[in-house]
Amino acid sequence: MLHCFGSYILADLLLGEPLIDYFSNNSSVLLASAVWYLIFFCPLDLFYKCVCFLPVKLIFVAMKEVVRVRKIAVGIHHAHHHYHHGWFVMIATGWVKGSGVALMSNFEQLLRGVWKPEVNEIMHMSFPTKASLYGAILFTLQQTRWLPVSKASLIFIFTMFMVSCKVFLTATHSHSSPFDVLESYVCPVLFGSALVGDHHHDNHGGAHGGSHGGSGPGSPHSAMATKSKEELSEGSRKKKTKKAD
Repeated sequence: MLHCFGSYILADLLLGEPLIDYFSNNSSVLLASAVWYLIFFCPLDLFYKCVCFLPVKLIFVAMKEVVRVRKIAVGIHHAHHHYHHGWFVMIATGWVKGSGVALMSNFEQLLRGVWKPEVNEIMHMSFPTKASLYGAILFTLQQTRWLPVSKASLIFIFTMFMVSCKVFLTATHSHSSPFDVLESYVCPVLFGSALVGDHHHDNHGGAHGGSHGGSGPGSPHSAMATKSKEELSEGSRKKKTKKAD
């Protein structure tokens, strides 16, 4: 239920509305329960195998992205109804509407007793979460009349982008993001390059290691000691060969 209704729960939490309001929709709750039962308890895992069959999976992926864009647009409109000039509130609401399942995963892990900080969706965003954030910004600009484009056109363009990207990533089993190329150019300009810091750290570590009297593995003394050991072993091998002859 947290995965199915995570976006609605987080949006209601941000807007101060009842968190269980969406659970009043009986058809949605029954549908989610039926899907849960078939995924985990269908004989021979037939339902799970059918859903994981790639052509069928691509259809569901495309449908999910269509619903995601619609939820972002509805979330922005809903937040704008309560806060006409609250840009941050509109962006946050649209973001959780589009990626509520991923953002809810941290709380879901706590409930199951499995905490994985390395997969924190806020610290390490996946493509759908990041795209939902960018989409929320675009729909907020359109809602506040700063983006001169109709809502229908923006929904169509962003839906085509999300569907094509997500279907391609799923078909190729890729975990990369289409934003990686853009971010590789923008992030060094805005936040500095991480390669410079790593290079400086490596040079500092090398100099620091060499300043401790050559005790490191790459110091001249260790190299000479290794060389002398090799010469001694070579000399003893030659003596043994002569005795054998």
